Amino acid sequence: MALPQSDHDAIKLDSSEKSNYTIPLILVTSLFFLWGLANSLNGTLVKQFQTALDLQRWQANIVETAFYAGYFVMALPAGIVMRKYGYKMGILLGLILYAAGAFLFYPAADVRAYSFFLVALFMIASGIAFLETAANLYVTVLGDPAKGDYRLNFAQSFNGMSIILGPVIGGFFIFSDKEYSSEALAAMPIAESEAIRAAHAASVQTPYLLIGCIVAFVAVLFAVTKMPELKSAEQKASNISIRDLLKNKHLVLGIIAQFLNVGAQVTLWGNFVDLKLDYAPNTNLWIVEKIYQVTANMSATQMASFHASFAFILFLIGRFLGTFLMGKYKSNQILGLYAVGAVISLIVAMTGGGIIAVVALMMVYFCQSIMFPTIFALSCKNLGEGSKLASSLIIMSIVGGSIIPPIAASLFKVNTNMALAIPLFCFSYIVFFAYRGFRVKENE
Repeated sequence: MALPQSDHDAIKLDSSEKSNYTIPLILVTSLFFLWGLANSLNGTLVKQFQTALDLQRWQANIVETAFYAGYFVMALPAGIVMRKYGYKMGILLGLILYAAGAFLFYPAADVRAYSFFLVALFMIASGIAFLETAANLYVTVLGDPAKGDYRLNFAQSFNGMSIILGPVIGGFFIFSDKEYSSEALAAMPIAESEAIRAAHAASVQTPYLLIGCIVAFVAVLFAVTKMPELKSAEQKASNISIRDLLKNKHLVLGIIAQFLNVGAQVTLWGNFVDLKLDYAPNTNLWIVEKIYQVTANMSATQMASFHASFAFILFLIGRFLGTFLMGKYKSNQILGLYAVGAVISLIVAMTGGGIIAVVALMMVYFCQSIMFPTIFALSCKNLGEGSKLASSLIIMSIVGGSIIPPIAASLFKVNTNMALAIPLFCFSYIVFFAYRGFRVKENE
């Protein structure tokens, strides 16, 4: 977010530490990579749990509900912790929760209890809520305030790099090259079907164990690194209330935009593999086959996962292009352009069918790429010291990823277009926010 240079209450670095923020900025940027990996693996879990735990699609989407509920529950406490104890403490707590949740996947897979997995996912998301609340704001002020939204989009590009890996991990290490329908498993002897389900559940253990170790290592790096703290010129944070902040109309509209943006994003990310199998189960893009070295022995689900990974490559390209364009044009104009592109792409997917629909859905990823950081930055414009609390409110709006996907997933029972109408509405609202809702007005 860009905080105006003329705002005397703006959050800024302690003047004695301004020359020491390069290494902290690198470490904070690494957090964007870590939470992107966790987010992109959820789509793999939604598909895998349908077999491993014998779930219907809408039930498997509760993965997203548990995950994004963690954001909602912990975002405000995260902001309070950072206001009282500083950014470093908030980041350390976030990393500890993230690592603990990842480690819980191992026993959860052994007992194959869906509720156990959901608790683990809730813990991971709770940790990420701390990390996002800290990092999204930290990055915007570690440098020239006028370049805050540019710097945030650049840091979010590393998030884009990591989300490419989620479907790849799913395709190579989690999804099996042998697929079993619910009907086929039901027809098998109980012992055989249970062994298959147990193997599908166990496939998530190693990836999450490794992720937990990496996150724990990063926590150690933060613990031993001196992190510059942020403060305001007049230290007025204690006088700012949520009620005061919500008098800023652009913040309220931005919170709604972020709620819908995340809900639409999670709906598509969590169901992309199933959507690929619905639209074009036996047709693959040539470029995907070449990049991922697709073989005849791979299952349709594995190949769908590789298409999801390629969609994230488009997401990353969109992020870099958007960041470049924001150096030349106003960020709301770029957001509006991308949001219109998402609306058009969804309409094409809903009316085209086949591999055309799959390509259109992949283009939605491209268009989504800049939405979260740009909505975040525009929503916090001109809030000064209130930006810390506003950051928590915006992170809380990520609960859209908990509420909207199960609603959309339940509509798949009607037809796919009904389900896709939900993200279509969400992106339409973001078009409004980009062209009108972002405007900063005087407090009422």
